[in-house]
Amino acid sequence: MISLINNETLLDLSAAAKTSPRLRKNLNFHASNESACHRLLNALEPGTYVQPHRHSDVEKDETMIALSGRFGVLIFDEAGEMTEQVVLSADGNLGINIPAGAFHSMVALESGSVFFESKAGPYVPLSDSEKASWAPSEGEPGCEAYLARMVACFS
Repeated sequence: MISLINNETLLDLSAAAKTSPRLRKNLNFHASNESACHRLLNALEPGTYVQPHRHSDVEKDETMIALSGRFGVLIFDEAGEMTEQVVLSADGNLGINIPAGAFHSMVALESGSVFFESKAGPYVPLSDSEKASWAPSEGEPGCEAYLARMVACFS
């Protein structure tokens, strides 16, 4: 069965993200977590916190293409210093490929932000070494302040 991606798809996914406790929602096109290639839409709303992380597996480059809204993508060095910031939008920088091993995070800069993501499977939860030790984990004290710091990079 084919899956069309249209404005209605993006609006529905954004609406689901707005009501999600984490302010994000994904729509997978791959059959299972064990699939060799993961393809999905990912909707993020302002206020969601994505802990900086990396993918250690050399096959897990991550490609993101903005379909609606605006995102800030941040790249960090091993010590947690921000080394690059880029805005992705459907009418500007459309996408980014983040190489395996690079610490990164994203922030939603406006409501209704959706991107297409592709990376190698299978899904494996992030290990402690892949989560940035210098940034708070999701739900920990300090998340809001760290998120505000990341968002401020795009003001």
